[in-house]
Amino acid sequence: MARQLAFDLPVRPARGRAAFFVAPANALAVQQIEGWQDWPARKLVLIGSEGSGKTHLVHVWADLAAAEVIHARDLPQAELPALAAHGAIAVEDADRIAGRMQAEDALFHLHNLLAAEGGTLLMTARRAPLEWGLQLPDLASRVQAAATAHLAPPDDALLAAVLVKLFADRQIAVGPDLIGYLVGRMERSFSAAAETVAAIDREALASGRKPGLRLAREVLDKDNGRGD
Repeated sequence: MARQLAFDLPVRPARGRAAFFVAPANALAVQQIEGWQDWPARKLVLIGSEGSGKTHLVHVWADLAAAEVIHARDLPQAELPALAAHGAIAVEDADRIAGRMQAEDALFHLHNLLAAEGGTLLMTARRAPLEWGLQLPDLASRVQAAATAHLAPPDDALLAAVLVKLFADRQIAVGPDLIGYLVGRMERSFSAAAETVAAIDREALASGRKPGLRLAREVLDKDNGRGD
């Protein structure tokens, strides 16, 4: 069968609370997000691996708290007083600005502006604050004093729910047999789930076939180096 051109069409992830599946691996973090008004010092660091649902949970919180969301790398260009005036701010990937002094300085000033006005700050990261390697001592001490919430690696139920959502984000309807097959054979991580779904989608588009067990098996075999 002739292979077709596969285009990278935009994926529109569902971000609402109803689309966030709660399982033992993330239940405590969800509880902490929903109880945001009780955060000590009105700040929290949400920690999780790549693809663990941090951004989704940030948008859940943004809806709850009427918060603004900004990526940490964009802080140096932001109008910090105007940003802080919103009263609730989520800073994504805060750990990735370590050593970038302009960004570290901007996060430090944003933190202080929010603290002075009784605002709330949510930061996301892949690691605990002690491991960020921040160069600005005053910022490091403030971040390390924040409460933390952790998104743990997925169990079977959560990994299955994530796979269903990732397919749905691409407008692909799949059956429980395919989900069960993938859960039992793929690497158990959120990033692997995203990569696997993307690879199945690409192969389906290129070959003109519907995603199913045979196609999924071929994709996993190829990824494991066992393909022809």
